[in-house]
Amino acid sequence: MGLTSSEARKRLATYGKNEIKREKKISPWKILVSQFASPIILLLIFAAILSFSVNYFKHEQFFDSILILIIVFAAGIAGFIQDFKAEKTVEALQRMATPRAKVIRDGKEIEISSTELVPGDIIVLEAGDVVPADAKIIEGKLEVDESELTGESRAKKKKINDPIFSGCGIYSGEAKAVVAATGMKTKIGEIASKMQEIKEGDTPFQHQMKKFTRKIVLLTALVIVITFFVSVGKFGFIEAGLIAVSLAVAAIPEDLPAVITIGLSLGAREMVKRKALVRRLAITESIGSVDVICTDKTGTLTEGKMEVRDVWLLKPSKYVKDLAVKCCYYCNDAKFLSSEKKWIGDETDVALKQFSSKYVRVEGRRIDEIPFSSERDMMTVVYDFDKGTVFSKGAPEVILEKSDRAIVDGKIVRLTDKLRKDISEKNKEFASKSYRVLALAYKKYNKPIEKNLIFIGLVILLDPPRKEVRKAIKECHTGGIRVIMVTGDNPLTARAIGKSVGIETNEVLTGKEIDKMGKEELKKKLDGGANIFARVSPFHKLRILEILQDEGHVTAMTGDGVNDSLAIKKADVGIAMGVKGTEVAKEASDIVLLDDNFATIRNAVKEGRRIFDNIRKFVDYLLTCNVAEVVVVLIATIFLPFISLYPAQILWINLITDGLPALALSVDPPRPDVMKRKPRKKTEGIINKKLALLIGSIGMKKSLVIIATFLATLYLTNNIAKARTVLFTGFIMYEFVRIGVIRYNEKLASLRDWLANKILVYSLAISLFLQLIIIYTPLSTYFKVVPLGLLEWTILIIGTVGGFGLGIWIAWMIDKATKEEY
Repeated sequence: MGLTSSEARKRLATYGKNEIKREKKISPWKILVSQFASPIILLLIFAAILSFSVNYFKHEQFFDSILILIIVFAAGIAGFIQDFKAEKTVEALQRMATPRAKVIRDGKEIEISSTELVPGDIIVLEAGDVVPADAKIIEGKLEVDESELTGESRAKKKKINDPIFSGCGIYSGEAKAVVAATGMKTKIGEIASKMQEIKEGDTPFQHQMKKFTRKIVLLTALVIVITFFVSVGKFGFIEAGLIAVSLAVAAIPEDLPAVITIGLSLGAREMVKRKALVRRLAITESIGSVDVICTDKTGTLTEGKMEVRDVWLLKPSKYVKDLAVKCCYYCNDAKFLSSEKKWIGDETDVALKQFSSKYVRVEGRRIDEIPFSSERDMMTVVYDFDKGTVFSKGAPEVILEKSDRAIVDGKIVRLTDKLRKDISEKNKEFASKSYRVLALAYKKYNKPIEKNLIFIGLVILLDPPRKEVRKAIKECHTGGIRVIMVTGDNPLTARAIGKSVGIETNEVLTGKEIDKMGKEELKKKLDGGANIFARVSPFHKLRILEILQDEGHVTAMTGDGVNDSLAIKKADVGIAMGVKGTEVAKEASDIVLLDDNFATIRNAVKEGRRIFDNIRKFVDYLLTCNVAEVVVVLIATIFLPFISLYPAQILWINLITDGLPALALSVDPPRPDVMKRKPRKKTEGIINKKLALLIGSIGMKKSLVIIATFLATLYLTNNIAKARTVLFTGFIMYEFVRIGVIRYNEKLASLRDWLANKILVYSLAISLFLQLIIIYTPLSTYFKVVPLGLLEWTILIIGTVGGFGLGIWIAWMIDKATKEEY
């Protein structure tokens, strides 16, 4: 009968909808407001308010103030767009949990949204359905795919009183079941709840950027306060305020957040071209610091296409081979979906069925069976032909134990110790070559079914390693990255595949062995060089991951099932399979492999390292300019009776003319040694000792050279406006010098290397062109500059050439003094 409609409504009010609820959903408004709470943005807002006040008292236009606020607003909107996209982690669970459901209500079978199911409902299920809620079978039989929950690929047979779980697919059968749990009370709901409890921490890169930003802001605030009090007695309150604004704008790398975001976005776009879809923007850099990759075997290291390579018989004959083929066909639960024209089921069964279906034409009727289980490691069926025939397949050692005879050249003989030894040695030989080996047996029907079997032969299957994987793993090892295989396959095959792709290990640990180990013992095994783990569950992955992270490693973890999502989300870089992965795993991940290929992980690591190298380059480039600006403003405040640079001029330098080359640096190609260096340490920031020395020393040198050009112009022309314009333009000219020195540091100083990044060449040319527009058009009024003549340009060119020579010498000295990477 099922529930009545009125009773269902009451229970729906009591238990709630059958859906996955997100407990801590962040509103878009909160995300938007948070963008304007960053230290750099707050400091810029303060500078804008100060600028408004100064311009108001001086009765001047608010050009500087408006420009600062436009920058603040643009940065906030860009950050909001990125963060809003990131708030999607649990939504796949909601989509996965809302199929239509057939249910018996008021004695009739009807179809409703699965969100309306309640405990006590009777649901009707058949092949191809997705179980809409946790339930218990009350009528019929099913074959259910629980791999998304358990990680086991083999279909589970379910009969009356057996539990079935929400989100699992049904391979075959028909049944009725009573709903036991809905929504967050289901197995999949419990996993969703655990996922929400796992706090998604900052990536190492995000942590470094926050630390770096705090330092910049504190240093800027200190310099502003000191400068204001120094200049207030000299220039008065209003002028001192304008100088403070100029200094704030000079010290803050306003376009650094935007350049980094764009650089990461361009990197993410490049990764998509290489079949790696990035779901968290900061991960595009963070994957470059990974030093341990925990990877699946099937489909990632291998092609994921199981196929029968051969059938080994004690003494081949047509009759015995036909018998082996029949055993492969009948002792098998794979099904052919005519609507989709494909086989479905366990990948091994599918491979055996594809192989044997070419030769077997008679279907027969299955009259009895003992299904496969991981404890028994074998499967047995009974068919009705020839007065009942038993077929068995399973692990060779198990089948041999159940057999007392063998068929040799069509004759049944006693299974002697010598024959057993021959078969066992062949099994080891095939398994050591990466083959998966199953034994086949049969007999006339009698009970007990699985006793006194007749051994037929061995069927040899192969899921071959991907051709490109060995090279990819070698590159990872060269780059200081440890590769660990975690697989549900048997230990012997796992070791053989590992050896074929270049993963060396001192032992292969199984899930059962891990269960018996405490944390310290498992840590000791990992430290001792255990790099292959077989017969593991997703929860074993989580244990391995936690130990590696406790030791300070930056880890990448792959996975495809629902339970894998816990380990994927907890990893520093979570990687989901795009082809065979569940939607839940994909949504919990940072990166989705669109081709499930390990080589794609290598490519992503390589791209991540390139991105970090380029971030370090444009941080070097931008901060060198900021250091020079601060020094120039400070020196001018102390020694000159007028303001050297106005806020609008500094903003123009920082955002427009410096910003374009900085963006161009973000698309620089990787250095030739990008995968020959060890991963940087987790604690290493963007600015290391060598980069700090370069920024400080070249920034000081740049400021002194530019001040020299300013003083030379002032001396030769006795015109403050022209001298200020030369000072302003000197910062633009010096872009060529700084880029040249960066190229020297990277051993990329030849003309060919320059042309490898044509965007950089164009950006430098555009920067100079824009500066000329400012100087020689009516826009000069807003920026308080005047046209320059031949004399002033001569002074600028001499200063630029001299600065380049000094920059190369300083970079060479620092390179000799420190062994750190640039």
